Amino acid sequence: MQVKKFSMILIAAILGSALTIGAYQLMDRNGGKTVKIEHISGTPVVGAAYTVNDEGEIIPLDFTEAAKQVMPAVVNIQSTIVQSQRNMRDQQIPDQFRDYFNDDFFRRFFGPEFRFEDPYSGEPRMRIGSGSGVIINPEGYIVTNNHVIDKADDVEVTLTDNRVFKAKVIGTDPSTDLALLQIKAKDLPSLPLVNSDNVEVGEWVLAVGNPFNLSSTVTAGIVSAKARNINILRDVTAIESFIQTDAAINPGNSGGALVNLQGGLVGINTAIASTTGVYAGYGFAVPSNIVSKVVEDLIKYGKVQRGYLGLMIRSVDGNLARELDLDVTEGVYVDSITVGSAAGEAGIKVGDVIQSVNGTETRTSSQLLEVIGQHRPGDKVELLVDRKGKEMEFSVTLRNQEGDTRLVEKEAAGVLDVLGIELEEIDQQTARKLEISGGLKVTRLSAGTLKRHTDMREGFIITKVDGKPTGSVEDFVKYLEKTEGGVMLEGVYEDYPGTYYYAFGL
Repeated sequence: MQVKKFSMILIAAILGSALTIGAYQLMDRNGGKTVKIEHISGTPVVGAAYTVNDEGEIIPLDFTEAAKQVMPAVVNIQSTIVQSQRNMRDQQIPDQFRDYFNDDFFRRFFGPEFRFEDPYSGEPRMRIGSGSGVIINPEGYIVTNNHVIDKADDVEVTLTDNRVFKAKVIGTDPSTDLALLQIKAKDLPSLPLVNSDNVEVGEWVLAVGNPFNLSSTVTAGIVSAKARNINILRDVTAIESFIQTDAAINPGNSGGALVNLQGGLVGINTAIASTTGVYAGYGFAVPSNIVSKVVEDLIKYGKVQRGYLGLMIRSVDGNLARELDLDVTEGVYVDSITVGSAAGEAGIKVGDVIQSVNGTETRTSSQLLEVIGQHRPGDKVELLVDRKGKEMEFSVTLRNQEGDTRLVEKEAAGVLDVLGIELEEIDQQTARKLEISGGLKVTRLSAGTLKRHTDMREGFIITKVDGKPTGSVEDFVKYLEKTEGGVMLEGVYEDYPGTYYYAFGL
C-alpha cells in the first residue's frame, strides 16, 4: 500500500522574524471590570505563497485558514426602529396617565378641547435593518458601524453558531461611523487588531460579513489605496481616512471585518463606491488604529476624547502649489486658524504646509485627520511644516472642542439613559430668538421611553417639566430621579411654531 504524500511549497519573503502579541487593558467605567483587547504589533508579511493541489500542480495559496479563523468572530446584527403612526399635533397619552392625572390637569396644558384617544388606533411600523459586527473581546464587546444601529429601538446579535443575544450600545462615534456593543456572553471567539499603519497597498485582504442577509460570507481582494476621503460621513467633525479594497463589499457588509492573511483585523468595512448601490469595484474600511482609539475611549470614558489642532485645512496638489506659489506639491495646507487654536498658539501660521506628525508623513488632509484623530486633548504632537521653502518644527498640545485640554466623561445620569435622550443647555442667543428664558435641547434620541411612547423629535427644546421651568441638565436629572409616575414635558422647536407637550411615565 502506497501512502500518497502531499507537500506545500512556500515561496515567501518574510519581513520581521519576530511576532509580538500584546494587549491593552481598560477599566470599564460602568462595571469596574478590566477589559482586555488583543493586538498584534508585528506580523510577518508573506510576499508570495503557493501550494500543491491533488494533481501535483503549483497553485496560488488559498484563504481557507484565514477564513476559518475569522468567520466565528463576525456576527450578524439586526436593528429595529419602531415608527409611531401618531403625529405631534394629536399627541396620544399612555394609559397610566388616566389614573395619575385627571382631565382638568391635561386641559390646562392642551386646552379645553383635549380628550383621551386610543393610543393603539394605528399600528406602529417597524423598520428592520441588518449589518455585521466584529467580536474584539471574549466577553462580548462588538465593533460595528454607527449607521447600522443608529436610532435603533432594539439591537439583536446572531453568532455563527446561531445563538441570538440582545445587545447593549456602549457608545457611538458618528465622526468615524463606529459603534461599540456588548452582549451577555463569555469565551467568545475574537479578532486581534493589527497596526493599520503597516498595511501596504497591494496586500491581500479578506472581507467577512453578511451581505444581503447571507451569513458568513468571505470575499478576497487587495488593498487598493489608503487614506481615502469619499465625503460620505455627514458629521461636522468627520474623520475619513478609509482603507480602499477591491474585495467585494455589499449592503449588509457594513460593520464587518477586513482582515489580513494572518486573521488580524485591519479595518471595519463601512462603505462602497457604486452607481447602483451594490458592489462595483471598491469598498472602504475604517482603519484599525482609529477603531482601537474609539473603542478604548468608549470603554474607559463613555465618549470619544478627540484632540483638535484648530485649523481649517486642504490637501496640496500641483494646481494649488502653482496657484499659491508653494515650494512643495504634497502636504496639508493651512487655510485658516480658529480662535483659541492649539496649533495657532504653538506658532503655526496660515500658508504653512504640514508635512508630518510625530514623524508620520501627512501627504493629504485625510492622513492628517487620521493621525490627529488617534490622540486626545492634552496630548503633545510634533508637527513638521514647510514655510516658504523652509522646514520648521512645532510642538502642539491638542485641545478639545471647547478649547481646553480636559477629558470629559459621559454624563452618568441613569434617568437620561432610560428616556433615551442626550441634552445640552441652549445659549442666550437662541433663547432670545425663541422668546424663552432658557431650556434644554434634545441633541440625540435613542432607544428609550420617549421614543417608544411619544413622537418627540431631535431638536425639541424642553422649557418646563410638570409646569416648572428648567434650564440645566443637572436640575432636570435631579427632578426626574425623585419623580414617580407621570411626567409632562413642555417646549418648542426652532423650526415649528407653537408649544408642544409630551407625556410619559416613569
